[in-house]
Amino acid sequence: MKVMIRRTEQGLSLYVPKKDLEEPIVEQEKPELWGGSVKLANGWLLSLPEMAADTRLPVTVEAKRIGE
Repeated sequence: MKVMIRRTEQGLSLYVPKKDLEEPIVEQEKPELWGGSVKLANGWLLSLPEMAADTRLPVTVEAKRIGE
């Protein structure tokens, strides 16, 4: 699914346009974010693609939901 990741005053946030859902990222597998999984405040677990560590935000990427 396509998602947009951006930085807010509270930290990283992920927006899913098709669901009109925006949730904060509460855990990330890798400190550089890319190529690992992230957990959202609503409990979703998403896998993010490999990208350069210095990728500028906001960015739209293809993520895969791997659990809840």
